[in-house]
Amino acid sequence: MTITEERFELCRGRISEFAKDPEVCGEFKGYFRDAAELCMRIVENYELAKNGFFEHAALDELRCVNRGLYEELFDENYKSSYANPAYACAMLGADMGKPLSFLYAELRSMISCAYEGRLEDMVIRMELLVEVYNLFSYAKSDAESEESLGKDGLASPEELCGALYWFVSDYSETAVQWRVETQVDVRHDFAVRIVMDSDLTDVRYLYRYGELVTPETERLSQYMAGLSDERVQLIADTYTEGYRIGFVKGNKDLSRKETVDIRYALGFERVVRRAIRNFEKMGLKPVIYRASDSIFHKKGVGKIGYYGADANKQYDYDHKYDLGLFLDKRLLNRRLEVLAAAYESVKDKARGYAGPAVIETFGEKPFAPESKPEACVLSPAQQELSAEYARESAEIVNRYIIGEERSFTIIAFPVPAIGGQFEEIFEETVKLNTLDYKTYECIQATIIEALNKATHVRIKGMNGNRTDLTVRLYPLKNPEKETIFENCVADVNIPVGEVFTSPVLEGTNGKLHVSRVFLDELEYCNLELDFRDGMISDYTCTNFDNAEENRKYIKTNVLFNHQTLPMGEFAIGTNTTAYMTAKKYGISKLFPILIAEKMGPHFAVGDTCYARSEDVKVYNEDGREIVARDNSVSRLRHTEPSKAYFACHTDITIPYDELGSIVACDDDGHECVIIRNGRFVLPGTQELNEPFDEA
Repeated sequence: MTITEERFELCRGRISEFAKDPEVCGEFKGYFRDAAELCMRIVENYELAKNGFFEHAALDELRCVNRGLYEELFDENYKSSYANPAYACAMLGADMGKPLSFLYAELRSMISCAYEGRLEDMVIRMELLVEVYNLFSYAKSDAESEESLGKDGLASPEELCGALYWFVSDYSETAVQWRVETQVDVRHDFAVRIVMDSDLTDVRYLYRYGELVTPETERLSQYMAGLSDERVQLIADTYTEGYRIGFVKGNKDLSRKETVDIRYALGFERVVRRAIRNFEKMGLKPVIYRASDSIFHKKGVGKIGYYGADANKQYDYDHKYDLGLFLDKRLLNRRLEVLAAAYESVKDKARGYAGPAVIETFGEKPFAPESKPEACVLSPAQQELSAEYARESAEIVNRYIIGEERSFTIIAFPVPAIGGQFEEIFEETVKLNTLDYKTYECIQATIIEALNKATHVRIKGMNGNRTDLTVRLYPLKNPEKETIFENCVADVNIPVGEVFTSPVLEGTNGKLHVSRVFLDELEYCNLELDFRDGMISDYTCTNFDNAEENRKYIKTNVLFNHQTLPMGEFAIGTNTTAYMTAKKYGISKLFPILIAEKMGPHFAVGDTCYARSEDVKVYNEDGREIVARDNSVSRLRHTEPSKAYFACHTDITIPYDELGSIVACDDDGHECVIIRNGRFVLPGTQELNEPFDEA
C-alpha cells in the first residue's frame, strides 16, 4: 500500500465515523453529516470506476448513480443544500456559512478526481474536511479545546479561513502543475480514450466521464449516432478545416505544432472522433481536458474544456468568487509563481500547442443570475488583485504558448434543450456553418472598400435602441496595399459573415446600448456602455432594482474587475441568413455570441482580435495587408507591458431590428451609408437583404 493509499484509508475511516454522528455543536451537525455523506458517495464512485462498473453496468444503474452525485444541486433541492451559500449562512451564520459553503463546493470537485482515478487529489480534500471537522469537534482533550475553540465552543472564523487559505496555498503547485500538463501533454488521455474506444451508438459511454448526464444529453448523443457518415464527416471537416485555414490566413506555421486542444459538450463525441482523425492528418494529436470546478482553476460560470449538463447555473454563479474569502497579495504571487514553474517544466510541449478547437452549444434556457448577499465577493482591493492576476498569468502563458504562433477555431450547434424543433434547427445550423464563403467574401470586400475611404463610422440605433457612437478608424498610408478591415470568412470563427477592425481609441466616443443580450451565458437587460476616447467611461443595465447592483454586475462580468476597458474591436456582421433563421425559430436570444456577432454590428471590449499577435502580418484574399491590428493601449507592450493587455474580449452585438444606421464618413463631410433601418443599402451589398425579403 502506498503512502497516498494509507492516507486515503485513514480519511475514509475518519469521515465514515462522523458521517453517522458528528461530535460538534448542534447547528453544525447537519453540515458535517452532509459533507461526510457527500465524500463517502464520491468514494463509492471512485471504487466503482476502479472496478470497471461504468463500462459494464446497465443503463438504469448508471443513471441512478449519476443522479445521486448531482441531484442536491437541482433547483428543487439546492435551496436546502450547504452548497448554496444562502442556506449555509442561514443555518450556520455568515461568518461560518460562507467558508463552509466554499468547502462543500470544493469537495464536489472530487467527482472528477474519482472518475479519473486521481487519488491524491481526492485525499487532499478529504484531509481538509477532517482538519476542519477537528476544529469544530468537541471530542478533544481539555487543552486542545481551550487552545482551539472560541468562547462559544466553536473554532473562530479566522481559524477556519486560515485552514482553507493554507490548503489553497500549499496545494497550488501540484494542482496547477496537473492542470497545465493536461493542456499540453497527450499522455493525459482519459477523455480521448472514451471518445476513440467507446461504442458511440450506446449512450452508456456518457456515464464514464463522471459529468452530469441528462435525458437531453442522451438525446443529443443518439441524434449524432443517427446521422449519416457523410453528414458527420461534413461537420468535422468544416470544423477542422477552419482551424487549418486560421493558420494559413494568420501566416502561422502549423507544421511546427504537435497538439490541438479540443473542447466540446458531452454528446458530440462522434464529431470529435472524426475531427481527431482529421487533425492527425495535419500532424496534430488531441489534448482533451475537463472543465474544472475547483478553486484552483475555475473561471467563473464559463467552461474551458469538455463538460456535461449543468446541474444548476446559479450554483456556479454563487461560487464564482469564493477566492474572495482569502485572496491577498501573497496568495496572488504564489499562484503566479507556481504557474510559471508549471509551464517551465513542460516548455517543450507548450511550444507544440497549436491552440483550441472549440465546439460551442446553444439552446439552453437563458440564465439570469440572482445576486446573493451571502455569496463571496471580491473587495475593491481584491478586484485589483484579480485583474492583476489575469494580466500577469496571461503574460506567463504567452511566454510559453506564443500568441503569434498559435491559432484557434470555434463552431456552434444547438442542443435538444432548444425545444421540439431541435433536429430541424440543427440541420439549419449545419447549413449556416457551411454557407458559400466566396459570396460573402466578395460582398464584404465591397463594404471594406467603402470603409477604407472613411476616417470614422457613425452607428445609431432605432426602435428604442439608444446607441449613438462614433468609431475612429486607422488612417491608411497606402490604400492599394493596405486595408483597415479584415474580410472574415469561415475560418477561426464559424460561420461566415463579418468585417472587423481595431478602432483608433482617440476620437471613439458615444453610447452603446442593447436592449437584451447574453454574454458568457449571462443575461443583460438594457446594457449601456459609454465611451470616451475609446475607453469605457460609464456603464449600467436594468437587471436589478438597485443601480449599484447593476454596476457591480457589469464590472464583475464584463469589465472583469478592471476599472475600464478599451473598445478592442468594431465589426459589421453580414450573416442575414443567420439572423432570419433566429427569427424563424424564435431563438435570437439563444444564439451564442459566435453566431450573434455576425447578425449586426458588434463591439468588443477588452483586447483586440490581434492581441499578442500584432506584429504578425495578416492579409485579406486580395493581398492587402490589414494594418489596423493595434491601438494606443496594446502598443504599451513596448514600454509598459503590464498595461497593454486585459486577458478578456467580450463581443456585444446590436441586432438589425435595433440598428438605425451605419454611415462611413470622412473629415471633409462625405458620407457613405452602409446600413439604413436595418437593411444594407450600399451598392453591391443588396443581396444580403434577400433573407429579409424571403421571410
